[in-house]
Amino acid sequence: MKAFMDKEFLLNTDTAKKLYREFADMSRIPILDYHCHINPQEIYEDRQFDNIAQVWLGGDHYKWRQMRANGIEEAYITGDAPDREKFQRWAETMPKLIGNPLYHWSHMELRYYFGYEGNLNGDTAEEVWNLCSEKLRSTELSVRNIIKKSNVRLICTTDDPVDSLEWHRKIKADKSFDVQVLPAWRPDKAMNIEKPDFAAYLDKLSAASGVNVTDLASLKEAVSKRMDYFAENGCSVSDHGVEYVMYAPADDTGVDAILKKKLAGGSISAEEIRQYKTACMLFLARQYHARGWVMQIHYGCKRDNNSYMYKKIGPDTGYDCINNYAPSAELADFLNALSANDEIPKTVIYSLNPNDDETIGSIIGCFQSGGVKNKIQQGSAWWFNDHYIGMNKQMKSLANLSCLGNFIGMLTDSRSFLSYTRHDYFRRIVCQMIGEWVENGEYPNDEKLLGEIVKGISYNNAVEYFGFKLETV
Repeated sequence: MKAFMDKEFLLNTDTAKKLYREFADMSRIPILDYHCHINPQEIYEDRQFDNIAQVWLGGDHYKWRQMRANGIEEAYITGDAPDREKFQRWAETMPKLIGNPLYHWSHMELRYYFGYEGNLNGDTAEEVWNLCSEKLRSTELSVRNIIKKSNVRLICTTDDPVDSLEWHRKIKADKSFDVQVLPAWRPDKAMNIEKPDFAAYLDKLSAASGVNVTDLASLKEAVSKRMDYFAENGCSVSDHGVEYVMYAPADDTGVDAILKKKLAGGSISAEEIRQYKTACMLFLARQYHARGWVMQIHYGCKRDNNSYMYKKIGPDTGYDCINNYAPSAELADFLNALSANDEIPKTVIYSLNPNDDETIGSIIGCFQSGGVKNKIQQGSAWWFNDHYIGMNKQMKSLANLSCLGNFIGMLTDSRSFLSYTRHDYFRRIVCQMIGEWVENGEYPNDEKLLGEIVKGISYNNAVEYFGFKLETV
């Protein structure tokens, strides 16, 4: 019997162990976190947390969902209960999470950052609380030192077009911190014409850009000016959170009329919403292509399903689910419309529905082109799928339908500064999967080839794909 989460955790063959040790270990192979939701202000100010509850439970809806599943009262989850009591309820939930990635992630974080080798449960909660809180209050685990301890070389945050990017500029000017922190463009609010605050958002966009947005032409001008500003501050990556990739084409005259009707307080139909969003996505994708930016598209989520709790505590609190409506024909037609004039940017496509893996794999194969390795990528297993089974499924599907050796690998997609051990979790799964293939005689035991593949998926492929100013390893 293997010891619980030992140094060879998830590595069950000699080949897997060797691949991990030599080509994937976080201490040797750095991390490029090209999509996350951490706060750049906290990086600049080098925040120090008072206790482990602030790091783990302050905004982690993954944990909140499991605490609710364990019958914990909301006061101990998102309510005003003391941090120590919230942590106790999380610790009491942990032993129930057999088979859940949170059980592994939490213990990986405890071991990597705090040196705790035991098991977190209700009885050990006090010991863990005291150990972690003491270390967090020291400079050893300030935000910047967590990032550096994690061997992170570059971070892309997620930023609205109206953002001043003040903290990114301050971080760049601070020569004492050598990790790049770059903005990533997230224009969802400018696209969500159906939202009640859409007109108010366009007022903010007008103020930020200096362009009075009254029609489609002025909207495009305002967006372009803000993209210029983001580019000046190091941005070369976009991200979109959409219900699905739509394709309902309409000419500019029609889309302009839809926008003006909405701004005048009129109601617009579901088809008009689709037409407006399609036009926005086509315009933005062409801008990305012209600027050399990477376009990321996340889709397949149905959000804020519990209206009672939404009214009480708002969005992004653990009430989202997988949506199984994503017409593949529209994704293909969207890419085809861009392909007509060779205007597809580098594109990374993520679906929250694991049943879309093969669909994405087959579609991206229609739009690859010379000069860029896997110009169209399937993104890593996301959110409800970033566990052992989901990661294996996504990568094996990608291997079957595309070039797994060009895969750009893992990202945290997290609001927690301790989430970097998820890269370690992912890399162990990669090494175990490839190791099984080698030991089963499905791929040659060629150390040079295998090392290039594992280092590529872990780090090098993302460096090359995004074109960041980083050295490969």
